[in-house]
Amino acid sequence: MTQAIQDLYPESLAHCYGCGKNNPNGHQLKTYLEGEETIARFTPDTKYTAIPGSVYGGLIASLLDCHGTGSAAAFLCKHNNIPLEGTIPVRCVTASLKVDFKASTPMGVELVLKGKLRSIDGRKVWVDMTLEADGVVCATGEILAIQLKE
Repeated sequence: MTQAIQDLYPESLAHCYGCGKNNPNGHQLKTYLEGEETIARFTPDTKYTAIPGSVYGGLIASLLDCHGTGSAAAFLCKHNNIPLEGTIPVRCVTASLKVDFKASTPMGVELVLKGKLRSIDGRKVWVDMTLEADGVVCATGEILAIQLKE
């Protein structure tokens, strides 16, 4: 996938602080479908410091949240044979998010988020995620995302 899933959201649903293309003050997180998994990359600014040298946990949860809903939308499109181009009719929101912090997340390093589909049941999508820094898993997450009704 050459275009981020978030860039395919309808204009009216693209204002999210974490990933909305229409929110110039947000993180602008971009999720890409690569084979059977999703990937996003983000390098945090020092304003997201928890303790010197480490990233604030709330940012990590926010990134996993947005990567999870983006991943869910991508997996739903793939599942329903909806092309990932133009504007897609799929947008998901978070019903449940669980984050486990595994190691301190270093500041000044590109963070790599990955998502794998666990299951789809109608409008419900479960995605398992990891957040890595320099090849070390710093956090894992699982999300239950719900597809918005049209």
